[in-house]
Amino acid sequence: MSSEPGRGHWFEPIADHLGGAYLRYAFTKGTDQEVGFLAPLLGLATGSRLLDVGCGPGRHAHAFARQGVEVVGLDVSERFVRLARQGAPTGARFVRGDARDLPFRARFDAVISLCQGGFGLLNGEVGDARVLRGMAEALRPGGRVALSAFSAYFRLRYGGDATAHEFDADLGVDHEWTVVRDEAGRAKDVELWTTCYTPRELRLLVAAAGLVIEHLWSVEPGAYRADPPDADHAEYLVVARKPGPDL
Repeated sequence: MSSEPGRGHWFEPIADHLGGAYLRYAFTKGTDQEVGFLAPLLGLATGSRLLDVGCGPGRHAHAFARQGVEVVGLDVSERFVRLARQGAPTGARFVRGDARDLPFRARFDAVISLCQGGFGLLNGEVGDARVLRGMAEALRPGGRVALSAFSAYFRLRYGGDATAHEFDADLGVDHEWTVVRDEAGRAKDVELWTTCYTPRELRLLVAAAGLVIEHLWSVEPGAYRADPPDADHAEYLVVARKPGPDL
């Protein structure tokens, strides 16, 4: 797996093949619920500035922009960036970039990375820590980060088809073999690597990035709620604050 700066990311050819078919997956259908849940937690209002790291085709960025938030979406896939620009609402713009090398400093009121957009796809804790540090640096003092991460407890409890999944207990990475289809239904065999986390690991990463945890919940895509961490939900949702005055 390629995950070093300056080299291509393993997800790029998958995104190139998927294109707009990515938005057919069920987990993308709850965007409005997720945005409605997060906006007040992040303190976002008309004119607030938001960075969406690993924005994909722009579904969260579009939804926030429709609420009057100024959004910059960043993704490593040029194909996804082009899709995000199509029909983008006023106030949303998109750039191609690497989540490991975010170029922003103290510019945004909030930063998000949802559905493992730029977090959890980098072969273990070291890469994700770098992404989280960059997200923190992009925040103004008092700003907030929201990110989702796959649950290690859920992965180990419910597993999956042993012929399609392999779990690396050292790195906490789930290696999956699957098939994805493009807009025309053409199939492509692909491999996916997703880092899985415990709540304790997420708290340590957040603290190391200089952020203060406000909330850590178990959630499902499209059903964000304030549920305590457990082993029965696929994802954790973290909301953390950068020390400094309120925005």
